Amino acid sequence: MTEAPQPNSTFSCPTFFILTGIPGLGGVQAWLTLVFGPMYLLSLLGNGALLAVVQTDSTLHQPMFLLLATLAATDLSLATSIAPGLLAVLWLGPRPVPYAACLVQMFFVHALTAVESGVLLAMACDRAVAVGRPLHYPILVTKARVGYAALALALKAVAIVVPFPLLVARFEHFQAQTIDHAYCAHMAVVELVVGNTQANNLYGLVLSLAVSGIDILGITGSYGLIAHAVLQLPTREARAKAFGTCSSHICVILAFYVPGLFSYLTHRFGRHTVPKPVHILLSNIYLLLPPALNPLIYGARTKQIRDRLLEIFTFKKSQF
Repeated sequence: MTEAPQPNSTFSCPTFFILTGIPGLGGVQAWLTLVFGPMYLLSLLGNGALLAVVQTDSTLHQPMFLLLATLAATDLSLATSIAPGLLAVLWLGPRPVPYAACLVQMFFVHALTAVESGVLLAMACDRAVAVGRPLHYPILVTKARVGYAALALALKAVAIVVPFPLLVARFEHFQAQTIDHAYCAHMAVVELVVGNTQANNLYGLVLSLAVSGIDILGITGSYGLIAHAVLQLPTREARAKAFGTCSSHICVILAFYVPGLFSYLTHRFGRHTVPKPVHILLSNIYLLLPPALNPLIYGARTKQIRDRLLEIFTFKKSQF
């Protein structure tokens, strides 16, 4: 285990920060690699397999599966943005991270989270059109429009998240170099700033409420339209089949927003009642659990993907 550089009490123009992982757990946090390591491995294998299946099977080059591939690519990027550093900190102890690299990680973590939320909204709208107006679906939802939507989501995430590192970079003095966190979260870095951080706090709050709030309202509205359309179907079998096409997406939504909402509430309203290690642990689970679960959910519940994966594994097994 390497010994990390000792932080100063106050300093300006930092060259590096020190990530401590999950403070208060001591050597116990090394055992958390047995939790987060498999999560990251599942993210790599599961999302990589989904991307490979969608890319190689021309029958899956449809809007729904292209949105799923966009979600898988986002999950893969999000997990990779924090997992290697997280596992290194948990296993080896506190480690220095260059100041510029910290700001870059801050940008990618928050931008990819915003993209994922937007992709879930786009998938909800896709299902609403598929269930509510199935005859017009091929005309209204095309591969080109899915591509434009993915590009718009990426540009929106860049535009709204760029102020995060810029608002931090304007400060020249910090109380310490030690970040009591496992990755460079915006508010974890802001806590070290010497100066007026009201703009950072306000922008972080408004952005969280606006992005997540608008996406959640859009998803809720889409499923309201889906429920209305499903209830108009004449038979129970038709209603079950129509609603079954949305079951995977509902599971993915719950896997993303429930841990995220719990983590947000504990940070904003439970800072004095919920121990800080619990909050940091929840924030890491929030970022790593959905990328690990989403491929399992879609692989198990989407017939086309499940059949294609079984064909691949059966073919490889027959070769031996």
